[in-house]
Amino acid sequence: MAQAIAPLPAAASPHRPASHQPALLFRVWRAITRNLVVFYAFLALLYIYLPVIVVVIFSFNDNTGRYNFTWQGFTLKSWLNPCGVSGLCPAMVKSLQLAALSTLGATLLGTMIAFAIVRHRFSGRTATNVLIFMPMATPEIVMASSLLALFLNLGIPTGFGTILIGHILFNISYVVVTVKARLQGMNSSLEEAAMDLYANEWHTFHKITLPLVTPGIISAALLAFALSFDDFIVANFNSGNVVTFPMFVWGAAQRGVPPQINVMGAAMFIVALGLALASLAMQRRSA
Repeated sequence: MAQAIAPLPAAASPHRPASHQPALLFRVWRAITRNLVVFYAFLALLYIYLPVIVVVIFSFNDNTGRYNFTWQGFTLKSWLNPCGVSGLCPAMVKSLQLAALSTLGATLLGTMIAFAIVRHRFSGRTATNVLIFMPMATPEIVMASSLLALFLNLGIPTGFGTILIGHILFNISYVVVTVKARLQGMNSSLEEAAMDLYANEWHTFHKITLPLVTPGIISAALLAFALSFDDFIVANFNSGNVVTFPMFVWGAAQRGVPPQINVMGAAMFIVALGLALASLAMQRRSA
C-alpha cells in the first residue's frame, strides 16, 4: 500500500522552472525562423545606419582635442553653436544652393525627357534610352575630368556655375529613371476615361496625370537633392575658389574633425528622413 501511494519524483513536477527553458528557447528559435527575412533586413539596416548613429552620437561629444573620435562627455555646446568653425556655414550654404538649383533644373528636364520616352515614339528613342544610362554607368571621376577639360577648352572659368552644370548633368539620369518607372506603372485607362468625358489634353494632364506622377517626381527630386549635396568629385574638379560642404569636410579631416561637422551631418540626416517620410505619406495618401 505504501508503494502504491508514493509521491511522484520531483523531476516530473510540471511547475519547476527548469522545464520551461527548452520550451522558451524553442519558441524564440521558431519566431526567428518564421521572421528570418525581417531579421536579416533589420541587421542590414543596422549595418547601413551604424555610421549615421555614430555621427549623431558624437555630435554631442564634449571634444577638447583636434579629432572627434573619442567620447569625452555629453554636451550641447556644438548644437547651440553650429557655426563655431570658420568657413563651415558658408560651405553648407553653398552646398544647399547648389543642391536646390540643380534639383530644380534636373527635375524639370528629366521629367520632360521621361514623358517623351514613355508617351511618344520617335526616331532615336532607343539611343536616347541608352544615353540616359551613360552618366549613371560612367565613373564620376571620368565625368568630372571631362567637364574640367571642356570648360578649360571653352575658356569658361570654374566656380559655382560649372559645379551647377555638372550636378544637373548627372542628376538628369536619375530623375529620368525614377519618373519613367512611375509613368510605366500608371494606368492609362484613367486618362482615356477623362478624354471620353470631354476633358481636353490640359485638363487631363492637370487633373489626372500630374497627381498620379507627382509622388515619382518628388522621389526623383529628393534623390537629385541628396546626390548633389553629397557630391565631392565633380565639385572638387570644377569648383575654382568655391568650397562646398563635402570639400570642407575633406579639408577639415586633414587638420581635425570638429563636432560641428557631426552636428551638420546629423541635422541633414534628420531633415532628409523627415522629407522621405513625408513623401511616403503622400504616396500612400494618393494611392
